[in-house]
Amino acid sequence: MTTALNLPGESLLRWLHVEHETRYDYGAAVELAHHMAHLRPRETPVQQVRDIELTVTPAPDNEALWDSLDNYGNGRTLFTHSQVHDQLVVKVSFLAGLLEPPPLDPQASPPWEDVAEQLRYQAGAPFEEAEEFVLPSPYADHDPALAAFAALDFTPDRPLLEAALALTHRIYTEFDYRPAATSVATRAVEALEQQAGVCQDFAHVMIGAMRSIGLAARYVSGYLLTRPAPGQPRLVGADASHAWVAVWCPVHGWVALDPTNDVPAAQDHVTLAWGRDYGDVAPLRGVIRGGAHAVPQVAVTVEEWAPESG
Repeated sequence: MTTALNLPGESLLRWLHVEHETRYDYGAAVELAHHMAHLRPRETPVQQVRDIELTVTPAPDNEALWDSLDNYGNGRTLFTHSQVHDQLVVKVSFLAGLLEPPPLDPQASPPWEDVAEQLRYQAGAPFEEAEEFVLPSPYADHDPALAAFAALDFTPDRPLLEAALALTHRIYTEFDYRPAATSVATRAVEALEQQAGVCQDFAHVMIGAMRSIGLAARYVSGYLLTRPAPGQPRLVGADASHAWVAVWCPVHGWVALDPTNDVPAAQDHVTLAWGRDYGDVAPLRGVIRGGAHAVPQVAVTVEEWAPESG
């Protein structure tokens, strides 16, 4: 499905071609497996998606695959293998057309305390979407250490987006990008203690810090352009799935910020899914019977694509 973008100037579209392959080579035969994939990208006001192709090898029992939407509107694919197999390969490819997001005016955002007060639960009041993303989640809990970390930037009466951009910058400058420092199970408070990790950890720290002072932030999974334009820096995390943060601001709506690279998410960022944290939108997860421990091999390529070349 292709949905027209609702911002002016479609001539400013930047088209990116994305390929993502996940491979498992099991040490022993798998007798039964149930999997769920969040690999179908979202369409947003600044992102158009076309030509999605998702393949699973060996072919699953439900060969046509079963697609549905999760609680956050993300596309998910469920599939089952009841035949014995010792390898699993899941590939997805698609085209994403991206518009430059609207410009930000951090000074125009309200004081962060006012927004936190608006997001506070009130009995009998209508429940707003953003309120759910103030609540703690398994990877990004409320914690005094995270609140203290946020307080260094969220000073009294500071505009929310100005403070959020400052927090984005501080995570970028104070944390080390070290893949071996954390695991897929590392929580925000643990990554804060180490001040090291990968994009998932940087995002969880920022989300947990903002939630711990009453603000709404959600986890966004996606991809980065592998080869930037001449003269532009190559962003960290471009060879794998990436993650960043969307912050709620009443004036601007959801604003996407990438603390791994200290930039607002723009036309180098392809949105895949969003949720409370990584656990809601893991690209591929499942339960198997048999097999042995296998480390997934992941390969991601994101390249510019010109319509006339397709």
